[in-house]
Amino acid sequence: MEQSEREQKIQHHLAEIRRLEAARAAQSAREPDAQWPPRGFYWLFHIVVGLVLGIIGAAVSLTVNVIGALAVGRHPLDLVRVYLTFPMGAAALNEERGKVLFFGCLLYLVTGGLYGVLFHLTMRWYTMDMDRRTRFLIASAIGLGLWIVNFYLILSWLQPALLGGSWILTEIPFWVAAVTHLLFAWTMLLVESWGRFEPYRLTSSDTREASI
Repeated sequence: MEQSEREQKIQHHLAEIRRLEAARAAQSAREPDAQWPPRGFYWLFHIVVGLVLGIIGAAVSLTVNVIGALAVGRHPLDLVRVYLTFPMGAAALNEERGKVLFFGCLLYLVTGGLYGVLFHLTMRWYTMDMDRRTRFLIASAIGLGLWIVNFYLILSWLQPALLGGSWILTEIPFWVAAVTHLLFAWTMLLVESWGRFEPYRLTSSDTREASI
């Protein structure tokens, strides 16, 4: 292929790309909802990210609890069995069936995902411009706050009212519950950078390379 012919094709492709970009800009002007990146706060993205990061945080805290339980000679899923007392009552404390314990692990992870949405949105809204030390302290406060709200403001009366016992409060030492929630918060803070929204933007160099 001659140099002049190659240059003509390049110019033709560049002109076509500019035409398509102009058409896209005109469509975006007519249809604001079609613009990219989305205007305002990208709720769907951050909700999904919070859910995923929350599951990761819950998985880390559960893994540490399993290791700790094995280290002191207890059943590795003692924490899960205690949490299962909420739907099952005292019978869950002696549960050995794999399917039930697997369901308990899933329930633990899903709960972590839901709290992860709250944690991620809070950190995203209020701490983005703060230094690392301040963000660490705020994340720790949120973790401890979740523990206090879960255990002492909700479960302390809800589980006895529904099931006639308060096993989650009595069977889990307070320091284990506090550390579990802190591990969740610290893990989410550690992996928070994975959830930053950075929309792809087409640059002129990208356009030139694509045309060649």
